[in-house]
Amino acid sequence: MEKLIATFEDYSIFKADAKCINELSQFIVVENYKHHVGTVEASQIADDIADVTKEELALYGDNTYIYIARDNQGKILGSIRSFLWNRQSVLPLERIYGINPLKTIHSDVKFNYWHVGRFAIDSTSGISTFTLFKSLMALAVQPIVGDSDSYMVAEIDCKLLKVMNALGFETNQLGDSLYYLTSETVPISSSKQGIMGFYSKYGYLCGVA
Repeated sequence: MEKLIATFEDYSIFKADAKCINELSQFIVVENYKHHVGTVEASQIADDIADVTKEELALYGDNTYIYIARDNQGKILGSIRSFLWNRQSVLPLERIYGINPLKTIHSDVKFNYWHVGRFAIDSTSGISTFTLFKSLMALAVQPIVGDSDSYMVAEIDCKLLKVMNALGFETNQLGDSLYYLTSETVPISSSKQGIMGFYSKYGYLCGVA
């Protein structure tokens, strides 16, 4: 089920649930290969889609927020997902980099950790990827901003991280970069205060409907 969140001239953004995860996983994997690799064996793509789907279903919960941008014909143009970590599930951050926020950032129970990931955009759609990124990211961090003691954790493409920092994010790199889903990614965190440099400028995009 999808709920309309925001409408723009050429596309709309929807909040989705677990039923969209398979479609979401296909979009994410295919776009990553298109952007970073080009051609690849179908079997490799299928394996990656299955892995992403399995992980997203395992991590999905009541505090999961999935946002999908679709054009006026219903085609996916972009996606992002955030969720509140239950402190028990294995985060992608730990699976890929061996980093546990409770050991790396804070162990105090008052702090919440929100994982932001599965960001992808179809760069061939003709719609500004920069504008779409700002809209999707603002929605993804909105629940973090509304949480009194919170941190964002993520694995971010190196080039995208430069864009995020230029837009006002203050981030801390938690470890060395690794290649994941075809691109060089770095593990990062950002406190609620560190997010506000971005959100204070672009948070209004959450309410455009």
